[in-house]
Amino acid sequence: MVLQAAGKLSRKQELAISALLTCPTLLAAAQQCGLAAVTLYRWLKDAAFQAGYREARRQVVQQAITQIQYATGEAVATLRAVMQDQEAPASAKVSAAKAILELAVKSVELEDLEDLEARIAALEAQRQRP
Repeated sequence: MVLQAAGKLSRKQELAISALLTCPTLLAAAQQCGLAAVTLYRWLKDAAFQAGYREARRQVVQQAITQIQYATGEAVATLRAVMQDQEAPASAKVSAAKAILELAVKSVELEDLEDLEARIAALEAQRQRP
């Protein structure tokens, strides 16, 4: 994994961060990259290493969010198919309809929040002008 914030880190530290992201335990991560666990514990207390690790985790989460966004169309199509399936149990139809309605309401709330944030930013920009 390429780390944008890892300019100050050694190659071994970059490998350790990758191992931390993929291994189930700290000990397994240390073993994977040929380190003593105590070394990895020490690095986790280092500010530069923490920053690199934090950035790597942020990148992993961002990639996961992107994958979720790609799947939303398919998810909506699946919910619609269940909702419209004449042979689906009523409970499945209701669950699908409820999920669609809840997501629709949340999307409107999110748009409202984004609009509010934009308005606040505009007001703050006006306030900062002489």
